[in-house]
Amino acid sequence: MEIAPGLVGEIEITVAPADTADALGNAGVHVLATPRLVALLEAAAIRAVEPALAAGAGTVGTRLDVRHLAATPVGMRVRARATVREVDGRRLLYDVEAHDETEQVAEGTHERFQIDQGRFLARVAAKARRT
Repeated sequence: MEIAPGLVGEIEITVAPADTADALGNAGVHVLATPRLVALLEAAAIRAVEPALAAGAGTVGTRLDVRHLAATPVGMRVRARATVREVDGRRLLYDVEAHDETEQVAEGTHERFQIDQGRFLARVAAKARRT
């Protein structure tokens, strides 16, 4: 399998108290937190290409432009979807969106780059040793 436009990844969760803005410090706001929504969109993007990656390869996120359009309460399901729009060498551009049980709650784009995990982790370890 080759990484190509049109590959799709999805992930669905039921919003739990730990997924809320309240859990992340925005007291009293018991809806899906934007950072948790972003994490779902990234997970969907990873799922889209994971089966096509070579052994030892991975992807890392480098850019995200997302509009959080509507609130999703605790107990409601939300599904994130990422579709590869463009492949330019190691660069992958996705269209991302999320829907809860009643409406679209997010839309945007996400950029990731393909990496060699061994080399990437070696550079990170070298950076950590410099501190």
